Amino acid sequence: MTVIVLTNCPVGLRGFLTRWLLEISPGVFIGNPSTRVRDALWEEVRQYADQGRALLAHTTNNEQGFTFRTHDHAWHPRDHEGLTLIHRPKAPATTAPQTAPKKGWSKASQRRRYGKG
Repeated sequence: MTVIVLTNCPVGLRGFLTRWLLEISPGVFIGNPSTRVRDALWEEVRQYADQGRALLAHTTNNEQGFTFRTHDHAWHPRDHEGLTLIHRPKAPATTAPQTAPKKGWSKASQRRRYGKG
C-alpha cells in the first residue's frame, strides 16, 4: 500500500498521480504500485512539487510495517534505534509584547461592588 499526500502542489501533478493512484480526497492518493513505479512517482513528485509539500508513506518489511519520506516539510523522519519517528522543530519563541491588564474595575465587578445589578 502506498499513500502520497500533497499540499499546495500544482494541479498538473495531481492529474499525473491519478494515472497510477486513486485520489480519495483532495491531495491524498492511495494505491499499490510496484516498488519501481512508486520510486519513479516519488521522483516526479519531488521534481514538480514547486513550493508545495509532499509526504510518501508505504508498507515495507520492518518493525513498524511501513516507512515514509517527506519533501519540503518542516517535520522530518529520524531513525531512532530501528524505529522511524517524526522530528518536529521547536516553535520559534514569540516576541510579541504583552499588553498590561486594564486598570480599574470591570463593569460587572463595579455592579457587584456597588449593588447596581
